[in-house]
Amino acid sequence: MRSYQRRYVSELLAFCLAIAGLAGLASPAQAAADYGTQSISYSGVVNPPTSDKPQSKLWWNDGSWWADMWTTGSGWSIYRLDRPTKTWVDTGVRNDSRSNTLADALWDGSRLYIASHAVTITGDGTPKPSVAGQPAKLYRYSYSAGIYSLDAGFPTTINNNSSESMTIDKDSTGAIWATWTQVSGNSTSGYTNTVYVNNSAPGGTSWSTPFVLPVPDPTPAPDDISAIVAYRNNKMGVMWSDHLTGTMWWATRTDGTAPTAASSWNVQPAVKAKGQADDHMNVKSLQADTSGRVFAAIKTSFNDFSSDPTLPELQLLVFRPGTGSFTKSTIATAGDCVTRPQILLDTQNNLVHAFHTAPSTSVSGCAFSGVAGSIYEKTASMDNPVFGSGRGTPVIQDGSSANLNDVTTTKQGVDATTGIVVMASNNVTKRYWYSDRSLGTPPPPPPPAAPIASFTASPTTGTAPLTVNFTDTSTGAPTSWSWTFGDGGTSAAQNPSHVYNNAGSYPVALAVTNSSGSSSSSGTITATAPSPGPTGSVSAVGSATVYSATATTALTLPAPAGITAGDLLIAAFTTDLNPTPTAPSGWTPIVNALSINSSSSSGARVSVYYHVVASGDPGSFTWTLSSAVKWGGGITAYRGVNQSSPLDATVTTSVDTTYSATSITLPGITTASNGAMLIGGLGFDAASPGTTPPSGWTEQWEAAGGQVAEEADVPQPTAGTSSSATWSFAVAKAVGAWRTALKPA
Repeated sequence: MRSYQRRYVSELLAFCLAIAGLAGLASPAQAAADYGTQSISYSGVVNPPTSDKPQSKLWWNDGSWWADMWTTGSGWSIYRLDRPTKTWVDTGVRNDSRSNTLADALWDGSRLYIASHAVTITGDGTPKPSVAGQPAKLYRYSYSAGIYSLDAGFPTTINNNSSESMTIDKDSTGAIWATWTQVSGNSTSGYTNTVYVNNSAPGGTSWSTPFVLPVPDPTPAPDDISAIVAYRNNKMGVMWSDHLTGTMWWATRTDGTAPTAASSWNVQPAVKAKGQADDHMNVKSLQADTSGRVFAAIKTSFNDFSSDPTLPELQLLVFRPGTGSFTKSTIATAGDCVTRPQILLDTQNNLVHAFHTAPSTSVSGCAFSGVAGSIYEKTASMDNPVFGSGRGTPVIQDGSSANLNDVTTTKQGVDATTGIVVMASNNVTKRYWYSDRSLGTPPPPPPPAAPIASFTASPTTGTAPLTVNFTDTSTGAPTSWSWTFGDGGTSAAQNPSHVYNNAGSYPVALAVTNSSGSSSSSGTITATAPSPGPTGSVSAVGSATVYSATATTALTLPAPAGITAGDLLIAAFTTDLNPTPTAPSGWTPIVNALSINSSSSSGARVSVYYHVVASGDPGSFTWTLSSAVKWGGGITAYRGVNQSSPLDATVTTSVDTTYSATSITLPGITTASNGAMLIGGLGFDAASPGTTPPSGWTEQWEAAGGQVAEEADVPQPTAGTSSSATWSFAVAKAVGAWRTALKPA
C-alpha cells in the first residue's frame, strides 16, 4: 500500500478506534502524557495545514520564530511565537486565502518568500491529474520593526497547475527556484508524472516558463514527488522519488548555467535498489558548511513487500560534493512504525535532529506503517550520523487524542540563539501543536569581518531626468554607508534613490564601514538628453491652497497667481463625510468623488477636476456641496498643455480604508506623448498633514486643517509605461489616491 493510502486509512482507523474507546482516547488508566504545547484550532482547510513532507512552514528572524498558519475564516497568515506566553500570535498579514493550498516558506536573511500551490493528492492506484488554472503563487515580504509587508508586484505566478507538493530555494544570483511533479493523462491512455522546475528573475519578481527537468528520465510514478535545495553557495540540487525502480534521484547544476540545457545538469541515483525509495523526503543544507554537504531524510518502501522489522524504514542520506557520492544510515526501522520525516541541522552541537510520526506512547505494537500518533525525535552527529535504536523521544503528543502527524519546521540551521521549534497538526481535533526548547547558552558572536562593498543600480542608463534606485549588496555586515553620485549629490542611506537631472556620465562610489574596517565600490550612471516633446513641454506655473475647518456647503478655491489664458488648472479637494460636489461652469471631472469608507457619519471623498483658463475668468472658483462639511483643497496651474485633449493617460485610483496604512502605491500608467507631465495626489480622512510624495516627484501643495488633500507631479520625457508611484505618510490614515498625465501642446 502506497504512503498516501496508508496515511488516510490510518487516520480513519485512528478515528474509528477513538470513537470505540480503543485508541486515541485512552482510558484513564492508560492515559498518555501531553508533550509539547497545544495551539490554535483550524477548520475549513482541505489538507492538514502542517503538511507536506518536503515543505517548511516555520522560520527564525529577528529573535522570534514565525510560521505560516491557517486562520479559520481568513486563510493563510503569518504568526509569531510569543515564547513567554506560549502563544502563536496572528500578525494580521494574510497571503493565500485558498483553502486547497499548501506552502513552502523561505527566509533568506532579508526577505520572506512563501510559495503557495493548489494541492492535488494523487496515488499509483488512483492517479489524479494535476488541474490547470490553479496557479502556484510566490509571495515576497519585506520586514521592518516586527512587521512583514507584501512587496509591490507580488504575488507572482510560478506555474498554472496544481501539484501534490512544491518547494523553493534561492540561488547565488538571487533567483528563486521551484520544483514540483505534475501528473497528466487519463485512465484510457495512462498517466504520466513528470518532474518540473522553474526559475525566477532575481528576487522572484517574474518567472520563466516552467520546464521539464532536462535529465534522461524525469517521469516517476504518479505518487512520487520532488524537492529542491541550494548548497555550497553556488549549486542547486533537485531530489525526486522513483519508487517503482527503488531510486531516489539527485540532479545538480551550477548557478549561472543555462537552466533548460541538459548539459547544465548532472544526474545520479542517491540510492537505488528494490524498496529503497518512497515518496517521503525532506532535504536540508547549510550554506555555511564549507564542504557543501546536503542532508536528506527519506522513507523506504521495504514494508510494502517484507515483514522483516529490522529493515530500515527511514534513512539519512548525506551528499558530499567533494566525492560526488552519497552515504546512508538508518534513522529508524520498520519495526519502529515511523513515517513522514523532517530534519533540522543543529550547528551549535553539530547534530542532525530527525523528527517523524509514530504511534503514541500509550499504544503498543504497530499494525502498519503510516499511522498517526505522536511526533518523535532522534539525533546523530553530522560527521558520523549513527542513530540509536527505537522511535526516539516523544516531543509532541496529545495525550487524549493520538492523532498527531505531519511535523514541520524551518529550512534554516538552528543553534543556542534560536532553540528548536517544530510544529504538527491533529487532523481529528483540528488543532495545531508545537514543541519549543532551548539548545543551551548561545556562544558570544565572533567579531565581524571587514565589509566588502558592492551595489546594484537600476536603471544604469536612461533619459534625464533619470531616477536611479541604488541597492547595497555589500557583504560583511556594514554599519554605515556613504554614497557619492557624481553630480555633487551624496547620501548616507543604505539603499538610496537619486535623480540625475542633466545628461552626462556620472561616476558613483559607495564606501561601507563597520567596526573591523571599510571598503569601497564604484560604477557609472549615464543620463541622456530627453527627446523633445511634440511642440513643447509642460511646466507648473503656480499653486494656491485653502481649507475650511468649519462645515460649509460652498467650497471655494483661489486661482494661482500669474496664470494666463490657455493654462490648464488642476483642482483637487477632499471633503469630509459624503457630500456630492457640483462643479462650476467649465470644469471637467478627472476623479468624481472617490469614496474613502464614506458614510453620513465617517469617511471622506476625493475629487479632482480640470479647466482651461479663459480670458475674463474669475479669481476663484466655487463648488456647491450637497451637505455642509469640512474640506481642504488647492489648484495648480500648468502651462504647455494640449487644450483640446489635456489628459495623456488613463486615470488610476486606489483606496485604503483600514485606517492603518502608512503608504499607498498606484500602478504605472502609460503615456502616449513625449514630454508628458505625470500628476497625482491623495486625500486623507484626517486633518493633519505629513505626506511624502514619490521619489523624484515635486509636491505642489498640501492642504491641511479641514481634510487633507495633496497634489504632486514629475515630467516623463519619453512616452511609455512609468513605474509605480508610492506616497508615504508619517501617521497611519485612511487614504484615497489618484494619478494621470497631462498631454503637451
